[in-house]
Amino acid sequence: MSGSDAEARGAVAIPAAPSAAPVTGILWMMLAGLLFVGMTATVKHVGQAVPAPQAAFLRFALGLPLALPMLWPLLSVRLTGRQARLFGLRALVHTGGVLCWFFAMTRLPLAEVTAMGYLNPVFVTVGAALLLGERWERRRLLAVGAAFLGALMILRPGWRAVEAGHLAMIGAALGLGGGYLVAKRLSAELEASVVVGMLSVTVALTLLPFAWAVWVPVGAGQVAWLGLTALFATGGHYAMTRAFAAAPLGTTQPATFLQLVWSVLVGLLLFGEDVDPFVIAGGAVIVASVAALALRERRAWRDGEGP
Repeated sequence: MSGSDAEARGAVAIPAAPSAAPVTGILWMMLAGLLFVGMTATVKHVGQAVPAPQAAFLRFALGLPLALPMLWPLLSVRLTGRQARLFGLRALVHTGGVLCWFFAMTRLPLAEVTAMGYLNPVFVTVGAALLLGERWERRRLLAVGAAFLGALMILRPGWRAVEAGHLAMIGAALGLGGGYLVAKRLSAELEASVVVGMLSVTVALTLLPFAWAVWVPVGAGQVAWLGLTALFATGGHYAMTRAFAAAPLGTTQPATFLQLVWSVLVGLLLFGEDVDPFVIAGGAVIVASVAALALRERRAWRDGEGP
């Protein structure tokens, strides 16, 4: 799995659970948000002492033992040439997104990283329409437009300088979103465990040369913190998956806004970051847009319309 919670938000078009348990789904989503904030805080704690490519590689390498149950099915899978190329493409674009996210994490406040990470499913929706032929509807268009308005509220170009970290977060959302579009094709042909397991292996391998190029000695403490990052990320993805299984996305997506609140509190209390009302407002607009997209997908699935 990726080192960022943003990738988990890419799966907008997930059908509603057959027997929904809204409270259970919301609680699982709240737990996922807490774990993702913990993951982000540990990456920020390591900071620029470890270059972003190396930190990203160590996060994935240390997370491989946690993904072992998903790696065993890979031994019996015979991929076609086309599937192998798609896995390679996904590794490249996903790696780009992960590198951008780790770079941004050390240069932006926690709240800004979290708020801009909500753009991931919006880019997935746009990409699905442009590249996969999914049709546009007025509600989709309005939700996407509102999400980009929320992003402008956060960035405020012309009012303040748009820094490299902001551009990196946009790159992260594009890269992780592109990875999800490829995964959507592969998921129609292969088991989910195979798709996730291959992601863990291929991204770790793709990150290795980038990490090697900037490698610096790391202490046991830094390795431990990055190992904790992998643990938080794995737990967060597990909790989010349980939330998806327990209740429809339209029910659980609004709970993701609490993650922004927790990011603000952690940034303020642990890192002395200022509270930016524009970031909170922009994040709220993006979350509302994502929730609207989720509701649209739920209704389409229920009515048999498809994406």
